[in-house]
Amino acid sequence: MKLVKKISIAVVVVLAVVAVTAYVMYQQVLNYAKVPLNLTQETIFTVPSGTGRVALESLLVDEKIINQSNEFQWLLKIRPELAKMKAGTYRLQPNMNIEQLLALIASGKEAQFSIRFIEGNRLSDWTTILLDAPYLKHEVQDKTPKELYSAIGFEGEGSLEGWLYPDTYMYTAGTRDIDILKRAHQQMKKNVDDIWQSRSKNLPYKNPYEMLIMASIIEKETGIDSERDQVASVFVNRLNKNMRLQTDPTVIYGLGEKYRGKIYRSDLENYTPYNTYRIDGLPPTPIAMPSLASLKAAAHPAKTDYLYFVADGTGGHTFSRNLDAHNRAVKVYRQIEKQN
Repeated sequence: MKLVKKISIAVVVVLAVVAVTAYVMYQQVLNYAKVPLNLTQETIFTVPSGTGRVALESLLVDEKIINQSNEFQWLLKIRPELAKMKAGTYRLQPNMNIEQLLALIASGKEAQFSIRFIEGNRLSDWTTILLDAPYLKHEVQDKTPKELYSAIGFEGEGSLEGWLYPDTYMYTAGTRDIDILKRAHQQMKKNVDDIWQSRSKNLPYKNPYEMLIMASIIEKETGIDSERDQVASVFVNRLNKNMRLQTDPTVIYGLGEKYRGKIYRSDLENYTPYNTYRIDGLPPTPIAMPSLASLKAAAHPAKTDYLYFVADGTGGHTFSRNLDAHNRAVKVYRQIEKQN
């Protein structure tokens, strides 16, 4: 009996020691979960596809986000919901702890990146912006125009110029640049279709594409919302009177890489398909990506009898009904330029 009693006491003691040890370890692991990350600034961290528990710890240690510790793997066992890591790219903050890090990776809430295309940009500008954007999968530069148009669903004739909606687009790491263009094209197409359906009557456009071309010219002529419809009225009035548009942004677009920041008289005299001092009507394609405001102005120009406008020296324009008034406005503007 005494032996049995001694054995029982020994078992109890061992179990107690095991329980205490387990409790201490459990507390250590829970405390470890609250340990801050080794970060002093926002960090982008990528979990590759197929990453397991051990590989994740190695990545975090290699990138000095956490220190090597036995508790890491124990934490994943004690808190199995934190072990359900999802591949992706995550944005880690300096105030995060290890538990929050693992919870983020388990949630699959990847870092969002943004890319902004400004009104008035050209297609060539968009290509450069895409190439400079981080974490995008670049495919655009490897495709011919025909392949690119097919990939984004562009069914129009001629150039993609003008057919991409300028806006800020959000994406996650690994998104294809083609998918960004596809979203931008779908949005512009929808805007053009909607605005064309609600356009004013008796406009000198044969189709929505001509309205888009007009919107791109308006976009390059003014950035002031309050005068877009007046600029539109000048061009619409000139088209209705069979007057040439004579707008400098089309000349600049036609010059392409030859443009060096200034238009010379020879540029106005030389023929290009975009030189509206030499061609009748609209140029063959848009000259930029227009904003929604410019599309609306093209579809709803102000009702005026203006035929001319010139910069007023303060960022806006002076509008005139006849050439004499226009020449006076030009003279005033040149005097302001000279003073400045």
